[in-house]
Amino acid sequence: MTSVRSAHALLRLLAWMSPAFPVGAFSYSGGLETAVNDRRVSNAVELDGWIDLLLHRGTFWNDAVLLAQAWRCQTDDEALMHLAELARALAGSAERYRETVLLGDAFRDAAAAWPHDVFERLGRETPYPVAVGAIASAHDIALDDAIAAYLHAAVSQFVSAGIRLGVAGQKDGVAILARLEGAITDVAGRAAISSLDDLGSATILADTAAMRHEIQETRLFRS
Repeated sequence: MTSVRSAHALLRLLAWMSPAFPVGAFSYSGGLETAVNDRRVSNAVELDGWIDLLLHRGTFWNDAVLLAQAWRCQTDDEALMHLAELARALAGSAERYRETVLLGDAFRDAAAAWPHDVFERLGRETPYPVAVGAIASAHDIALDDAIAAYLHAAVSQFVSAGIRLGVAGQKDGVAILARLEGAITDVAGRAAISSLDDLGSATILADTAAMRHEIQETRLFRS
């Protein structure tokens, strides 16, 4: 019975983090488009470094910490509400705010195909990592697995954006995913034992790129 439950949890996680899951993540670049436009990211090596920094010190790290906290408090209405408020406050620009709440709402709506009372505790405009963490916990998905899958999906989306922006090819993208496996595993492990005191970033160029994207004239992405 345990193995069947584990298989169901794995299949749900694979479905939720699949590029085909209807959250619209492909529409966003998290400021990468501006970094490419400014020539701060102009090749696969620089794309790799940009993503690696976000994993260890930027938005990906903060998302992982928020996801872990949501996973732990998914049965507590008030704690989830306050966590969602904090996650919204951490969005560094209007576009980043819209990105996280629209992705969160889309994830919540699509994941409701797997019924659970957790959806009654998640209001509208629940940021994406909070929604993923709470729903994953409700469906008995291990915390380490949920964080690792979330980070892998985020990295994959940035790689895909880099390919679409012309700074890397598909073989380069696969190589980046392979190289960052260790970083994803490390960050997921640290985030799984983190607390909200561990929130914080040191990626000023990435944060300001996300802000400046709002006034960029020619755009492929919504952020």
